[in-house]
Amino acid sequence: MFWNRKKNKSTEYKCSECGQMHIEWPALAFNSPANYHNLSDNEKSKIGKLDSDFCEIHYEDQIDRFIRVSLTQKVNEACETLQYGLWVSLSEKSYIDYKENFNNPNHETGYFGWLCNNVAEYGNTSLIPCDVMTKSGNERPEIFPHKDFEHPFVRDYYKGISKTEAENRIERMLKNVG
Repeated sequence: MFWNRKKNKSTEYKCSECGQMHIEWPALAFNSPANYHNLSDNEKSKIGKLDSDFCEIHYEDQIDRFIRVSLTQKVNEACETLQYGLWVSLSEKSYIDYKENFNNPNHETGYFGWLCNNVAEYGNTSLIPCDVMTKSGNERPEIFPHKDFEHPFVRDYYKGISKTEAENRIERMLKNVG
């Protein structure tokens, strides 16, 4: 989901998907996993499958499988949290289980996955190991980076970021989108 900030109000954001104005902070979201994004247009049409919740890349010798997830970033000294819309890769078994239960509002389980987006403030964040937890009510699964994985993104996830840093990330995203 991409957002455009209304020019005359600093706290309202216009969602480019629904067209509605929102007062809360916008989610920082990726439309696809980096693996898909980095394919050429020709490769995307030949070997890629992407929708709003699932992505597959069909190589000759393997199929890479991805699902859309959320991550909630703690913001120190603020009431808000910063939401990310990210993608993770799953094993074939986990992907099939998730897909088969996608419309089951009572399906709650956990999977292992690898983060498959690069969050600009951290450089390469692909392949950070994560626990992927589904939620009842058909909400997107939430991810929790493995605490023992040494990376600034993981450190900030557990320690939190400043409100100024969160607002700067939103501003950078808005400049890049619209």
